[in-house]
Amino acid sequence: MFGIVRPCTHRLGERFKAEWMAHLCGLCLALRGDHGQFARIVTNYDGLLVSVLTEAQSGPAASGRRTAGPCPLRGMRTAPVANGEGARLAAAVSLVLASAKVRDHVADRDGLLARAPIALAARRVAKGWDRAGARTGASLGFDTAVLVDAVDRQAGIETLAGPGTPVLVVTEPTETATAAAFAHTATLAGRPGNAAALAEAGRYFGRLAHLLDAVEDQGADAAAGAWNPLTATGTSRAEARRLCDDALTGIRLALREAEFADAGLAHRLLVHELRTSVDRAFGTAACAHTVTEHGVQGAFGPPPVGFGPPPPPQRPRRGLVPGCAVAIGLFCTCQLCCTEHDGPWSRQRRDPWCDAGGCCDGCECCGDCGCGDCCCCPCDGC
Repeated sequence: MFGIVRPCTHRLGERFKAEWMAHLCGLCLALRGDHGQFARIVTNYDGLLVSVLTEAQSGPAASGRRTAGPCPLRGMRTAPVANGEGARLAAAVSLVLASAKVRDHVADRDGLLARAPIALAARRVAKGWDRAGARTGASLGFDTAVLVDAVDRQAGIETLAGPGTPVLVVTEPTETATAAAFAHTATLAGRPGNAAALAEAGRYFGRLAHLLDAVEDQGADAAAGAWNPLTATGTSRAEARRLCDDALTGIRLALREAEFADAGLAHRLLVHELRTSVDRAFGTAACAHTVTEHGVQGAFGPPPVGFGPPPPPQRPRRGLVPGCAVAIGLFCTCQLCCTEHDGPWSRQRRDPWCDAGGCCDGCECCGDCGCGDCCCCPCDGC
């Protein structure tokens, strides 16, 4: 699994944990149903936001859920999962963006992809995902060409970028792609008036995704001599943090302009959990349940005393193919669901999906958003 919105199940609570898992499983099963078992490896946390936004606007309906059969990731239990156009759009977007990720790794000659036969096979897989995503997108009225175009433009922009180039020039293709995907959820949900606001939220989300990926990878990229947008443009971490905070505010304001039938989970993920993702990337906060190699980190992490150079990575990230192999192993042995485990690619410690409990026990939400968060809620009125 990959993505920047990686919620801790302790914070979600029972309601939102069940809804989040329903969308995650719905995305996984939509990939399998439309594109075969192998396509399930592109399931990612950020892709399910498309499904979440669609349902948040249309509202829960009996036709929007179905009971899925036993799965190792759920401890061989059945469960209600998201079903319908939102999950299928999430699958199409995930396929196209995963294809882009594969081609990027091939271009960088990462790990085993430096070998010509493996790189050739990876390119063929990526082309297949592009075609599959385009077919599903077309059936939903969504042209995935906007995503492919954004990916194609990215390489040229990175080639021309250098010291003094605004980093937002580099993030623009990602912003454009996510804006298109978010906006189309309004069409699927029958709320076309939401398209502009959700496109704005998507644009800011794409900016965050690109910047946080750059922040988290900067140390490893420097060690490997790989291209990094912050390093290449001379953007400081303090400036990157300012842009991330501005994007968080932009997303919150954009969501306020849209009309939702039930905004609870969407607000929880795109306001509260996304802020946590930013804090995690910059090392200014962490969940109390996150276990590091040096012990349990405090609920609020180290104080935000400034933004120095990124800490050296404790262990190098795995490449695409080794990470996929580890992910399949975790998948088949139920470790993703039942035990703490290292992330297949990041090697960072992760909580099991089906863990219970809550780090906000005894704390009441003082906001009006209905997401059940604690008094640290950034919404108005807190």
